[in-house]
Amino acid sequence: MTKKWIWMLCLLLVHHAASAADASQVFYALRDKMLKIKDYTADVKVKIDVAHIRIPEVKGKLYFKSPDKMRLERNGGISVLPKKNINMSVRNMMPAGNVTALDAGYETIDGKKARIIKVIPEDEGNIVLSKLWIDEVLMVVLKTETTTRDEGMVVMKLKYGAYTVQGLPDQLTVLMDVKDYKLPAGVTMDYNDPTEIKKPKDGKPKKGSIQLTYLKYTINTGLTDEVFNKKK
Repeated sequence: MTKKWIWMLCLLLVHHAASAADASQVFYALRDKMLKIKDYTADVKVKIDVAHIRIPEVKGKLYFKSPDKMRLERNGGISVLPKKNINMSVRNMMPAGNVTALDAGYETIDGKKARIIKVIPEDEGNIVLSKLWIDEVLMVVLKTETTTRDEGMVVMKLKYGAYTVQGLPDQLTVLMDVKDYKLPAGVTMDYNDPTEIKKPKDGKPKKGSIQLTYLKYTINTGLTDEVFNKKK
């Protein structure tokens, strides 16, 4: 190998290392921003569409406490989001601990330039791989595509407005390949459909979506665990 090619190879390796380090910096900065939200209460509207069962829009309050406590209190009833199903928070779609972050180009989402970063957790957990579409100007996530051990592939799409500075979305849509999905009983309490939806005979996972529209947030008020331990 000539000196010229050796020099070019060295430049490529240095560029890749710098790019990887820069991707890591962006990821950690974004995650640090999210970690500043210790808890919140939000007025929400929820639309659920799972396995061809369409449920009328639900209104209520959503309670969140770091790192993963979440509870939906429906107007006129109580609905506890199932623990074994996906936590509807973009923060929990980002791996904890140390990660390897790689640049994967750019893409335009809703007219905004998004930098794509692939994140591989170094610790073994539920998340195998996260792919993030990041608005670097506002430092928010516009989309996530996460491969998990328990829920399969989960895609989140986010839109922002009044709470962009805090990194909290105005609207969040979760798209899933559903495996033995169980709907919150409080959401389905007015219907005869079973809350547990069986896997189809062909064995293929079903498609499902949950859309949350956040109308108003109250942030970092010091929610206690009692809020999440209430019985229906």
